[in-house]
Amino acid sequence: MASEFKKKMFWRAIVAEFLAMSLFIFISIGSALGYNFPVVGNKTATATQDNVKVSLAFGIAIATMAQSVGHISGAHLNPAVTLGLLLSCQISLLKAFMYIVAQCLGAVVATAILSGVTSSLPNNSLGLNALADGINSGQGLGIEIIATFQLVLCVLATTDKRRNDISGSAPLAIGLSVALGHLLAIDYTGCGINPARSLGSALVARNFTNHWIFWVGPMLGGASAALIYDFILAPRCSDLTDRMKVWTSGQVEEYDLDGDDINTRVEMKPK
Repeated sequence: MASEFKKKMFWRAIVAEFLAMSLFIFISIGSALGYNFPVVGNKTATATQDNVKVSLAFGIAIATMAQSVGHISGAHLNPAVTLGLLLSCQISLLKAFMYIVAQCLGAVVATAILSGVTSSLPNNSLGLNALADGINSGQGLGIEIIATFQLVLCVLATTDKRRNDISGSAPLAIGLSVALGHLLAIDYTGCGINPARSLGSALVARNFTNHWIFWVGPMLGGASAALIYDFILAPRCSDLTDRMKVWTSGQVEEYDLDGDDINTRVEMKPK
């Protein structure tokens, strides 16, 4: 871990996660709050949340940031994704910890800036995740698990370098997966699927009601997706020693599909 800590590339990746997360949060939550500012002259419009607009904003923002910093940090931009890639042995424990710290800091900074920009709004929730009326904590937890599961599964599958059947854009596919999760979950939980994004709103708004759901749900969903993809859907030939080496030193080994002799990295790795 000490050798990885001293590398400039390691710190560039941390900065990239912080910067990209800040931009992502400002753009996406900003779009969600925008309906409170009706267009001047449109006196007949009513202020209603457009779920499709918000879902596309979150998805396109992720796709844009992934394309922008994917070659530097891998563009996780989500602690649940980072956990999934950790369990998939694509990053070290140190890098995973630092990524999650950078993501949380980026979310808090961006939400604080957005709080100043939208300070004229009454009862400004800053995109705070909350359970809808009629949804209990167990149901909300289930929604968060499923929505995050499909996202992390998409990340693992589209960035799997063992595949030779992908001709499209991985960042776009991941962005669409984020949008899909929001189309599902907005009406139930406000759609967390990203603990750092939920933390930023909760911390700045000083409201942690049911906040645990937006950590436990996405983390369970991300971990489940990684384990199912790695050990059932597309298992890799690797033993515990190889995995421990990755987690401690960050030296990612080459993992093959069972029975195949294909030596290819399995992540959207930094150059």
